[in-house]
Amino acid sequence: MGLVSEFKEFIARGNVVDLAVGVIIGASFGKIVTSLVEQVVMPPIGLLLGGVDFSHLQWELRPENLATEEVEQVAIQYGAFLNTVIQFLIVAFVIFLMVKAINRLKRAEAAAPEAPHVPTASEVLLAEIRDELKARR
Repeated sequence: MGLVSEFKEFIARGNVVDLAVGVIIGASFGKIVTSLVEQVVMPPIGLLLGGVDFSHLQWELRPENLATEEVEQVAIQYGAFLNTVIQFLIVAFVIFLMVKAINRLKRAEAAAPEAPHVPTASEVLLAEIRDELKARR
């Protein structure tokens, strides 16, 4: 089997396509969550805490020297880290809700009683023939 045909077979599998769709949707969802946190959630929290912009919060270890541009600022940017933690919590919560909904659907499927078997006309006729043959013995 040639390399091209093996690649076609690999790509044509359903799980590969599903994975690609999941990655693309996940990347887009990540952008939405980043925007939600940085532009919707954090500004009101910053306002409540006295007008703090969390994205600029940092512990300065070595200040930037503007007079001589040789010294670069070194800082621990805990505000950006806080934004990232909140983004993670939102994504984790949404995934939790999705898994919970899927599990609920699976439980509902499992709990649904199976419809009783209704014999077809030919099965009824065969049963009658069987019973008649048994009665003749």
